[in-house]
Amino acid sequence: MTSHGIPRVGGPKDISGPARDKERRKIQEYKSLVDQLYEQIQNQQYTQKSLELTTKLLEKNPEYYSIWNIRRRILLYLFARDRDTISEGQDATSDKSRVDFISGLMSSDLALFIPLLRKFPKCYWIWGYRLWLLNKSKELLPPAEAYTFWQRELGLVGKMLTLDSRNFHGWGYRRKIVVALESFSPGDVPCNGSMVEEEFAYTTRMIESNLSNFSAWHRRSKLIPQLLDKRQATGNERRNFLDQELDLIQRALWADPDSKDQSLWFYHQYLVSSFDPRKSPYAITLDLAPNERETYLKRQVDDLQEMLDGAENSKWIYQRLLELSLIYHVSSGRWLVAEDQIQSWVSNLNTLDPMRRGRWTDIAIEFRG
Repeated sequence: MTSHGIPRVGGPKDISGPARDKERRKIQEYKSLVDQLYEQIQNQQYTQKSLELTTKLLEKNPEYYSIWNIRRRILLYLFARDRDTISEGQDATSDKSRVDFISGLMSSDLALFIPLLRKFPKCYWIWGYRLWLLNKSKELLPPAEAYTFWQRELGLVGKMLTLDSRNFHGWGYRRKIVVALESFSPGDVPCNGSMVEEEFAYTTRMIESNLSNFSAWHRRSKLIPQLLDKRQATGNERRNFLDQELDLIQRALWADPDSKDQSLWFYHQYLVSSFDPRKSPYAITLDLAPNERETYLKRQVDDLQEMLDGAENSKWIYQRLLELSLIYHVSSGRWLVAEDQIQSWVSNLNTLDPMRRGRWTDIAIEFRG
């Protein structure tokens, strides 16, 4: 079985004889490790040995979230113990020693679980633990030192997304890393504040390598308002930008107009929402005149009707034609196409997507009204 085209390892196996005995020994060893760790924690033995026990357990089962929480408790104790030990007679040397100690613990911990992350890239607890460690670096380390950790993590998540470009855990994690990097003060670290230009370019590269990347298209749509604001784009610059994005998505749709890939159509829907006067506060272009809006809508409808040739079984084309026609009516008070054309699109949708027949019927009534 695969996920996003990546083979999924593991799964239930029919075992018997020696293999079953071996499995039983593994279970007994695992339970013994759990018992040892809980005994130490009950006795408040937050030591390097207890930390090593959590490592062994998590390498066997990273979904055991309680062990991640225990590991956090141990590290917090070690961080605090070192701080209290050094605080007596505090000077520049001892402060550097404290920083080096905490930095060393964090660095080794982040490196330790990289193989585990590669083996279990969809495990929430690994991603969450790494984020916790990074947030602690901002609390406990000088800004420049903490910034280095976050930068390295951005490189790591980039490599993870190269292995599986549609891993939504990785995309969500990347967003959080970028927000954290942007929050550092330029006076403390060598940064330029906003990373929106770099991130927008990153989505372009990821889309070019794989058009069917929902997370990349979604991320792109969220970056566009920030990008245009940062550029202080004028009305004409916004129009040019919209034209470029429409051209990009049109080329992607033309590559396989009969595709059932929803990500392309969702991004197309985001772009054409700029022509809907009801959604003007969220539009890419903020000052479209009515005649400009109608010209854009006509062009989109013409392109989609042309795309239908050879892709008559694509429900997404019919659905978008109906949506654009409704927007045109809201904008101009006129219908863009004849009623029999609209009823033909509705009829095709009823055939291609009968589960939503009620929705298509409601749309047909709205057109007649």
